[in-house]
Amino acid sequence: MKITRDKKIGRKDLFVGILFVSAVFVLGMKLLNPTPVQIIVGENEAVVAQIPGFFTYSDVVIILVSSLVLGFSGAYFMLSVERKVGEQVLERRKKEWEQIAGMLRDDEQWIYQTIVESGGVISQSELVEKTGMSKAGVSRALDLLESKGLVERRRRGMGNIVLLK
Repeated sequence: MKITRDKKIGRKDLFVGILFVSAVFVLGMKLLNPTPVQIIVGENEAVVAQIPGFFTYSDVVIILVSSLVLGFSGAYFMLSVERKVGEQVLERRKKEWEQIAGMLRDDEQWIYQTIVESGGVISQSELVEKTGMSKAGVSRALDLLESKGLVERRRRGMGNIVLLK
């Protein structure tokens, strides 16, 4: 599958990217350089002693916040990439419809077109409802579409989810 890159970067993506890089930098700096200060208060004096390898409460808060920002921004990028790849597959399949339709039987065309119209993802039971075909007929047509490398079925609970490949 060929993935094309959009040359435009949205403001939201840029902002999340800056947050991601900043969180990596702050987290790295705090983990590599903990604040090595201990203040000991005596009767007449306060002594500042350095203790290597210990974190202050502010260090822990900064590490926690950086970790959360890093996790959320990383999850945002992972989900947006998956969504963009799914949209690209759907667009490619819509453009290739004429070629694909020529190699499919009527029932296969009907099912394939229903999957495309549903955004490229649909449950098998919903396919039965939308097409009005029998469960066995939908299953046979999906078997043929799978063997041609056009769709994929994944088990979800008691049913299947059908995806464009």
